[in-house]
Amino acid sequence: MAKSKNPELLALKNSDDRPKLFSMDLFERKTDKYWDGIMPTYEMGSTEAIQKIIVHFRTRDDVQRFAELLGKENIWTKGIGQTVSDRTNSMWFGGKDVDYVKPIDLLWVSDAAWVPRYPVYIPSVGRWETPLTSRALTRMGIVHKVVVEPAQYDNYAQALGEGNLLVLPEDYSARSTGSIPARNWIWEHSLEAGHARHWVIDDNVRGFLRIHRNRRISVSTPAIFCAAEDFTDRYENIAFSGFSYSYLTKERDETFPPFYLNTRVYSMILVNNALPYRWRGRYNEDTDICLQALKGGWCTVLLNAFVGDKVGTLQMKGGNTDTVYATGDKRLEFARSLVRQHPDVASVVWRYGRWHHEVDYRRFAGNKLILREGAQPPADPEYGMRLISTKGRKGRFQYDGWEDAADGD
Repeated sequence: MAKSKNPELLALKNSDDRPKLFSMDLFERKTDKYWDGIMPTYEMGSTEAIQKIIVHFRTRDDVQRFAELLGKENIWTKGIGQTVSDRTNSMWFGGKDVDYVKPIDLLWVSDAAWVPRYPVYIPSVGRWETPLTSRALTRMGIVHKVVVEPAQYDNYAQALGEGNLLVLPEDYSARSTGSIPARNWIWEHSLEAGHARHWVIDDNVRGFLRIHRNRRISVSTPAIFCAAEDFTDRYENIAFSGFSYSYLTKERDETFPPFYLNTRVYSMILVNNALPYRWRGRYNEDTDICLQALKGGWCTVLLNAFVGDKVGTLQMKGGNTDTVYATGDKRLEFARSLVRQHPDVASVVWRYGRWHHEVDYRRFAGNKLILREGAQPPADPEYGMRLISTKGRKGRFQYDGWEDAADGD
């Protein structure tokens, strides 16, 4: 497998080969033939414990006495450090590894001036006070347009500036159809401008990260967008590609692949403008349009190597929170609507205290990627990305100025 260019910052093993928390044996994945030497290095290893023991306590005093018996030097609890508190539900014995670096103390940067070739759109309703995705892309230096309704234009213009906006022909939210009409308008806008693809990204993404060596580390460069575009354009039959959610990352799973083939792509999507399909319905539009494409023989690619930190559904005001999502039936109609559209692959299930749809994507395993004639790997598969130390950074996506200050680190 390809080796990391930053082993000193993301070490897999201690130099003296002592057993350690994040020691790992690299795992060969089935998708490596599509990735290695073409895309930024992606290595995952097993970081699971060799044994887990459940310890029960009768009193709070017993918890404290247990912590004292262990000693601070032998305790490492994620996010808390060397303390056992009433919030502690797991810990590692043996203390923190001497070479462990917190993800917040690292940042992916690139010295090259990468510019995505396809336009980036953010449909947004009611979130001019919290334009998370626009702020994130601005920090990364990515030109984009926030697509807003006429009634909210002045509010967004005051928050983001008129030059960053596109105005829809009407207030589509009055139809209670979610972002679907806006997404179709964006599609046509991109086509009229002569683009082969376009990005459409939800408006509640805090920032973007790269997964490598079992860590999620924030990215300050547009390079991941350019890498995703190049990967997608290598094949002639990708309908949709895009970034997965950060919280879906399986950080301790050595088999976690750099991408999933032929599944749903959601929230951060690169759309093939040549498709005959369009967004439709009221709910589950991402899943529905991906299923339309998969049934038509196309492929979809959900990237795990690059992810977005998206605010969870119903956790943020604006958007669809008070309209489309406010069904009062624990999302039952959400699930049923997809079953009506795709009864051959979708079903309704009850999980996590509400209704969900479940889709069987196995029938699309026969949809194979078709390499475009003449496709060549990039001159630099790393896209100029390198890790720098940002120790002392206060927030995961607060990195303005660190790129220059850390040159040569």
